[in-house]
Amino acid sequence: MSYTSSDLRKGLKIIFEGQPYTVTEFQFTKPGKGQSIYSCRLKHLITNNTFVKNFRENDTFEKPDLETKTMRFSYEDGENYIFLDENYEQAAVSEEMLGERKFFLVDDIECEILYLDGQPIDIELPNFIERKVIQAEPGARGNTASGRVTKPVVVEGGYELQVPIFVEDGDWIRIDTRSGEYSDRIMGHR
Repeated sequence: MSYTSSDLRKGLKIIFEGQPYTVTEFQFTKPGKGQSIYSCRLKHLITNNTFVKNFRENDTFEKPDLETKTMRFSYEDGENYIFLDENYEQAAVSEEMLGERKFFLVDDIECEILYLDGQPIDIELPNFIERKVIQAEPGARGNTASGRVTKPVVVEGGYELQVPIFVEDGDWIRIDTRSGEYSDRIMGHR
């Protein structure tokens, strides 16, 4: 199956020049005369490199052989992180592919793993995870001109992030896994 330029939209995954991409931005323009122009920002599904490319009406693209599987994190094995599906089939995801997301893995967390031609190429974690603060400096008042005073803390798993000064050792916080940033403090947690 293939796509044409009129199929282009944000989120569409295509093969362009033999490589897998996802469309992250899309803009359609129809000049007074001539062909329509489909301007897209493409993000490589494996390297994450991005660039802008203009396509014409008659351009076509192949549909990549993609599959998404829901799997649960099981254990760490050297530089790989092992996930299992409901049939106990394993997928090994490299530390390099995970990046900072490795800090957000907890036993049995459910993730979506994206496969290209049978090989894992990306992983999507739940949008938010909860972590206990294990190291927090006392809050110093300092510069309040920005209206947001923060301090660094370390949470279980070793991840360091900036939080509001009222967060203390032992508090549970919610972290946005998409940005790695503090979301909110969880009151009355366990």
